Amino acid sequence: MSTTASIRPISTTDAPVAGGHYSQAIVANGFVFVAGQLPIPPGGAGAAALPEGVAEQTRQALCNVAAILAAAGSGLDRTVSLTVFVSDIAHWPEVNRVYAEMMGAHKPARTVAVSPQLHFGALVEVQATAIVG
Repeated sequence: MSTTASIRPISTTDAPVAGGHYSQAIVANGFVFVAGQLPIPPGGAGAAALPEGVAEQTRQALCNVAAILAAAGSGLDRTVSLTVFVSDIAHWPEVNRVYAEMMGAHKPARTVAVSPQLHFGALVEVQATAIVG
């Protein structure tokens, strides 16, 4: 029995292309599941593309999530859960400030996890789940 009929991969050039064997996001059963997004601008590649500083990296990672959500017919205001990975908990106040600025009054469930070895030496990575439509 195949379940792929109810699963739709999402791909957009408005966010970095998937760098491995995964989709930028998957839509299933009315939800969109966004893969962890590093703070790499669309079209960028590797450590050289990372913005300077944790504030700009947080902003870029959330912009990548927002672009993928838009491609799926959703948005940051439709998120139900986000996981924010930080390379050092000392970055948290600045990450939280930018996160609050970008999310506005919307406060989805959120998990913060320290992951000291994010790919390309990134300071932050964001994964999200949202409602589609």
